[in-house]
Amino acid sequence: MTHFLRLCFTVLCLSLWAAAPGQAQVADVSGAGSEQAAPTQADQTVDYVTWTATAERAEEAILAARASNLALEQLREELAGWRSLFLEAQDANATRIATLNEQIAVLGAAPEDGASEAPEITARRAQLTAQLDVLQAPVLTAEEAYRRADGLIGEIDSIIRARQADELLQLGPTPLNPVHWPKALGALTGSVRLAVLEAVDAMAAPDFWSNLRGNLPAVLFYLALAGVLLLRGRVWMINLTTRLSQKSTQRGVAVYAGVLSIGQIILPLMGLMALLEAFYSAELLGLRGARIAGLIPGAGIILLVGLWLAGRLFPRISFRKPMFTLSEARMDEARRETGGLAGVAALWYILQRLADFDEYEPAELAVLNLPLLIIAGILMFRIAQILTIHVRNETDAENTHPYRDNIIQLVARAVMIVAFVGPILGAIGYYQAAVFVTYPAIHSLALLGFVAALQRFVYDAYGWLMGEGEGVQDALMPVLIGFVLFLAAMPVLALIWGVRVADLTELWTRFTEGFQLGDTRLSPSDFLTFAIIFAALYFLTRLFQGALRATILPKTGIDKGGQNAIVSGTGYFGIFLAAIIAITATGIDLSSVAIVAGALSVGIGFGLQNIVSNFVSGIILLIERPVSEGDWIEVGGVMGTVRDISVRSTRVETFDRTDVIVPNTDLISGMVTNFTRSNVTGRIILKVGVAYGTDTRKVHGLLEEIAQSHPIVIVNPPPHVSFAGFGADSLDFEVRCVLSDINFGLTVRSELNHEIARRFAEEGIEIPFAQRDIWLRNPEALRGEQAPAPDAAAPAPQPTMPPNLPSDFREDPDGDR
Repeated sequence: MTHFLRLCFTVLCLSLWAAAPGQAQVADVSGAGSEQAAPTQADQTVDYVTWTATAERAEEAILAARASNLALEQLREELAGWRSLFLEAQDANATRIATLNEQIAVLGAAPEDGASEAPEITARRAQLTAQLDVLQAPVLTAEEAYRRADGLIGEIDSIIRARQADELLQLGPTPLNPVHWPKALGALTGSVRLAVLEAVDAMAAPDFWSNLRGNLPAVLFYLALAGVLLLRGRVWMINLTTRLSQKSTQRGVAVYAGVLSIGQIILPLMGLMALLEAFYSAELLGLRGARIAGLIPGAGIILLVGLWLAGRLFPRISFRKPMFTLSEARMDEARRETGGLAGVAALWYILQRLADFDEYEPAELAVLNLPLLIIAGILMFRIAQILTIHVRNETDAENTHPYRDNIIQLVARAVMIVAFVGPILGAIGYYQAAVFVTYPAIHSLALLGFVAALQRFVYDAYGWLMGEGEGVQDALMPVLIGFVLFLAAMPVLALIWGVRVADLTELWTRFTEGFQLGDTRLSPSDFLTFAIIFAALYFLTRLFQGALRATILPKTGIDKGGQNAIVSGTGYFGIFLAAIIAITATGIDLSSVAIVAGALSVGIGFGLQNIVSNFVSGIILLIERPVSEGDWIEVGGVMGTVRDISVRSTRVETFDRTDVIVPNTDLISGMVTNFTRSNVTGRIILKVGVAYGTDTRKVHGLLEEIAQSHPIVIVNPPPHVSFAGFGADSLDFEVRCVLSDINFGLTVRSELNHEIARRFAEEGIEIPFAQRDIWLRNPEALRGEQAPAPDAAAPAPQPTMPPNLPSDFREDPDGDR
């Protein structure tokens, strides 16, 4: 059992090693120790003698260009350690150097043109300058050594990249030549035959059968366990998932199914390990057989993960809309071809390791690899066609993810190109180029599929936890998590396509080093410090604003508009102060960019002068407060209630519940009518007309009585009724009322009109309306008479004047003159 546990651990390590296509580079770099240990970050001083020897050795190796890639990688790793140490040494005595610079700046520059200066000042300046030179010497030395190490690392990277490019373009023997076929087949069968012969020799050993009888129970147990798990493990997990799908109304079914689907990998993998343990317990494996058997777990993981991805990307049963819009037949075909690609990748994994063990000739390896390339090309071409069908189906239907489908279409076209180019290159004889194109493409498809499946699982888990169901796709958090997963997959994708681990670490080193801004070097840690300090101070500012708004300001006599102005001003001041404190705490010196910032501010001021003008106007509004939130205003033909005042614009809600955004400059420089600035009292005017012949005094008294009886009309000043004049049809009166709350103006106006109509009806007072006489030009058409013939010269119709009408009726048809 102890051996079984060791085997499990070994398989786990092999699986991790096999999952990354760039694993050979990692093993080569990490597995070999350098001849001279690189310095660590904990070293307090730099041994420049040792560094000089290391640099000279690196320069000789670069100049000779005969060292292997492995040796160059080891040398590069050592140089990278020195470079990190030199970068840290550049910050030595930084505080003391800054202090000395400030002291020298206080003393000022040395006098020129023979000007005199106090001897004490001159001596003190010379003393401080000498101290500064002593402290800056190790810093300058570290900077020079850093540049040297960085240059050597760049030269080594150039040599390795050039060798990789030459290797890809190297033309080898073509596998189409029948001369190489027997040798290739013999090499492959020879590897298997040697392992079989080792097993036969082991069985011929004197103590083999006795040992087998002693281990027979364990061997039978492992064989039975392996048979059950290999033959039924995946089937059990698939059936369990199918039964779970019947409870599709239950929340979290998709999450449970996603977790259980991992068993499709674990159970068969346990069966493979049990099978290996059975061979080890039977003592059938020799040295070569053990090597070949050690390839089985890695190849099994590749195959099982591929089958699992096929089931997740193209499921038989989906708990919600599948990732791909395909028919059931297309789904089955996609699963088969995805599994076939996984099988090709597993066979290539075994073939590559066998070639390394038995040192196959390039022609033999090219012949054995060509069938895999052809099968992989066919399968990739079919998968690309299926992806194109999905995009077409999405286009025909309502396409809600056009960007995603465009990416899928782009991937499908790239896969089609690889499906043709890979086998052609392999057939010609460009073995390395064919391998470089084909298998990284398969691994890239697997990686993209894994990220897509993981994103779908994140969506399902988030929807289950938040109870949002299908609406989770519109939530922000799972989208952000998916974006982080995509970014995390980028380094793996780079390794798949041949990027060295050293290249990635170099990018990370450049990133962590930051960049130079004036005399200050800004690194990601500086930005993180700035973000943390600014976020903390911003939170405190918002907390203080909330305390002002909720507890302090309501207990003062300041009106609501003033309270809002104080709260807004506190927020702006707090944000400005938080930015200054965060910049100062980070150690960013902005004095060196002050001139550039000033020039940019002038350009920005001209380009954004309207925004700046609105911003200044917003500050004036908050200070002077000619308009406050809740005021009823009229500006630029817009009448409504002020709902929000920001630094750039003001939101006015009209009485029909629409929002109008008014620039603050219009409120400052334009004419604004504020109906409720000082108080909410306001006046309304009602115009009333009565018929001629009505007693005007009686009407005057009735209107006064009606206005005074309304509860919102104030009595001081009292309502005023005036006889406005003689209209065309009526005697005109005006009722002027001052209301205690002008916001009810429309309601009061309506109620007063109702009351006036009611009282006039009770008192018999007539409200006149205009009357009109209609003259018909063709009365015969209304009576149904036939019109005269067109050729008959009908006399032009002449209007007839009705009898007993005055002669000026046409000029004054209403008869009011």
